[in-house]
Amino acid sequence: MTEITEIPEKSGALHGIRVIDATQMLAGPLAAMRLGDLGADVIKIEAPLTGEFNRTHGYADVELKGQKTTFLGLNRNKRSLAIDLKLVDGRELFYDLVKSSDILVQNFRVGTVERLGIDYQTLKAINPRLIYASITGYGPDGPGAGRPGQDLVLQGYSGSMWFVGSQFDAPTPGGIPSIDAMTGYQATIGILAALHARSITGVGQHVEVDMLSVVMDAQIQELTTYLNSGVVPRRGVEYTAHAWIGAPYGVYKTSDGWLTLAMCPIDVLGQALGDERLVKYNKLEDAQKYTDEIYAIIRPQFTDRTTNEWITRLDQFNIWSGPVYDYPELEQDEQVTSRGLIVEIEHPTVGRMRTVAPPIRMSENPTSIRRAAPLLGADTRRILSEELGYSEQYIEDLVDRGVVKVDNKEVI
Repeated sequence: MTEITEIPEKSGALHGIRVIDATQMLAGPLAAMRLGDLGADVIKIEAPLTGEFNRTHGYADVELKGQKTTFLGLNRNKRSLAIDLKLVDGRELFYDLVKSSDILVQNFRVGTVERLGIDYQTLKAINPRLIYASITGYGPDGPGAGRPGQDLVLQGYSGSMWFVGSQFDAPTPGGIPSIDAMTGYQATIGILAALHARSITGVGQHVEVDMLSVVMDAQIQELTTYLNSGVVPRRGVEYTAHAWIGAPYGVYKTSDGWLTLAMCPIDVLGQALGDERLVKYNKLEDAQKYTDEIYAIIRPQFTDRTTNEWITRLDQFNIWSGPVYDYPELEQDEQVTSRGLIVEIEHPTVGRMRTVAPPIRMSENPTSIRRAAPLLGADTRRILSEELGYSEQYIEDLVDRGVVKVDNKEVI
């Protein structure tokens, strides 16, 4: 095992950069932590009474000397500043911190930052150099913008569950929160790009990343195949959503499809189901302690209504749920179409083709697809001649000797 030695405080590529981490759970804290790993000074904003979500919610309730391992795993290289942003004085302190900061990362539900007075336009007026990164579940607009962005729910929503298990199995969720993690990494990429742009322009910008865009981007090979061939993924004959998260976390058969159901108080779920047997499971640890018994009670109950009917019902109790889509359903979803998450581009031999849009949104330097994937050697000649200064004769010699390959179908 490699031993980590002490690193000087003033080391790292991002030394001198201050980050405000106004995030919780996984995607946001991961992005901010990565910036800290690169040398940034990360100040974590936490509610004075409860702290960040992961301070009180852990895998299997494991603690190391009173500290949840989930919090420890995502919050290294940070300092904690406990401020109540709902109070005027708390916001004033926050505004003062913004004046001397370079980056802010937030993953509040859509509409929350406006209510708190810490939205991009407000903070931009205080510090025009601020890079403001927003992480959401489905993007800031569209009919699904206000829905809870949670890893399991997005696994079902994005069509990715259909790749796991056999044709006899229910949709199979992944064992790790990979969508959360990927979203954190994409946010980091956007932040670093904005930081570079600021070094040229002197001004900050708003970087937006959402989980739906990210998980569709992660399936870019699969979705590009489907979108251009119509071939729908089919599972072969050969199979809880997470070993450390208790009931009801999982996928349930409905009368017309499947439903994802994330973490929630079991007694509240009992109210939604109208089942008094669940009332006694009213402690946080009950969901895992009695997980088998709870699953046995609730699993058969979802088959009497459609997926949409259950989502409407569960929304009334603030229970996080969502549909399990296949690719055709994902393609037609209003949130996907309204946000333009599927785009058309031109390929030199394929012609017009469809693929997934870039998941990062930047207010001053928008992402774009300027060219499709190149043919083998399509740019060799131009790079060698125009950018590296090699003569045409020398390039031809390289081609003849098999050192390089060129293709005359260059994309300009």
